[in-house]
Amino acid sequence: MRAFFFGKIIFAGLLLSSCGKDASQRNDFAIEYWSSNNGGEIAFSKWAVQRWNQSHPDQPVKYQPVPEGQSSEEIILAAVVAKTTPDIYANIWQGLVEFYGKSGILVPLDTLDGFTDFLRQRCDEATIREVTSTDGHIYQVPWKVNPFMSIYNVRLLKELGLDSFPHTYPEYLAAAEKFKKDTNGDGYVDQWFGNTSVKLAWYQRLFNFYPLYLAASGGLPLVKDNRANFNNEYGVGVFRFLQELYRNDYFSKQTESAAQDLFIAEKYATKWTGPWEIEYLEKFKRPGFEYDFAPMPVPEGHTGASYTYCDPKNIVIFNTCRNPQLAWEFIKAMIDEEGDRQFLLLTKQLPRRQGLDSLPAFQAFFDENPKMRSCAAQAKHVKGSDNCESLIEVLDIISQEYEACVLYGMKTPEAAISDAEQAVNVLLRAKK
Repeated sequence: MRAFFFGKIIFAGLLLSSCGKDASQRNDFAIEYWSSNNGGEIAFSKWAVQRWNQSHPDQPVKYQPVPEGQSSEEIILAAVVAKTTPDIYANIWQGLVEFYGKSGILVPLDTLDGFTDFLRQRCDEATIREVTSTDGHIYQVPWKVNPFMSIYNVRLLKELGLDSFPHTYPEYLAAAEKFKKDTNGDGYVDQWFGNTSVKLAWYQRLFNFYPLYLAASGGLPLVKDNRANFNNEYGVGVFRFLQELYRNDYFSKQTESAAQDLFIAEKYATKWTGPWEIEYLEKFKRPGFEYDFAPMPVPEGHTGASYTYCDPKNIVIFNTCRNPQLAWEFIKAMIDEEGDRQFLLLTKQLPRRQGLDSLPAFQAFFDENPKMRSCAAQAKHVKGSDNCESLIEVLDIISQEYEACVLYGMKTPEAAISDAEQAVNVLLRAKK
């Protein structure tokens, strides 16, 4: 599968190469900038580029969304192969940056004037450590986060006698037992306490196993010192918790359908999602439908902050850039305080900036979007992805054991996590 994936990348790269401009031919603009295809981010990018071009007419930025494709990651990899990368790309998954950085494809941003000072003003030390490569350089600008949290139906939980979200595993499982029902009388459960993806693609573990692991462990990495770091009480406990949810029909194994949202239909009481859900729910919810956010469930006896995965997307400068310092000046202008305010307004996503929920510039937005306050408060306790160039393979291994243990109960949590640890360590030793 991996060979097939990179085969597609090389083929797409050849196509991009045949129709793309060589960097030396780009004389009509100073910087080329790509964003994601998300409508809000397109609107924000147009705002940022227009503001820059008006004040820098002699150094214009050319903007376009990332070209259409199966995924933006594949398109960027194809552009790397074809050497048609933009100067700046905003929306790179943090888990890919270590691979790109070690491959010499990215500009080390800490070598640019003003970068380090700006980063220390914008981000806390934990975030800076997280984005620092194993070679000591920083290849990415922390930009935006979407913390994974529990979203729940307030009325349905109140009907269970709960005044607040069931925060620990035992409380969550007890509530799930009370909520599940066979409403049709056909012997099959058709009302579940929750739902999360049962697809086995590696990235799906970022949306269930990983945020639960971070919440349980206080934010421990999956990989540390080039070895698996998840064979512990937290990793085993998460697999056991998830296994119980499926074994007892507390969670549905149905794949979400575009035809009906079962959370809005009140067939699910809760699910794990991010702040992007707010705009969708406000548009499609029924009259009287009330929802709220809570942190991810944690083991009984858990103390301290509850961390979660923040789905970070960052900004990089590719080594094809003719003027990295100018590219950095544009990025710095795009994500200044006013830029982040506009980003909030236009995308309803959170800038990765310390003190976000308390800075005066953003209070009007949170007053108008009160549900976002919970997400901004959670953003104080988030983790991105490990600096591991083999992270996709690591998550793929975990996903295989997830299938055997969590979904089908063919392995105990202890055995599944142990087998995943052994396979990951073999992988990492081979890549060393």
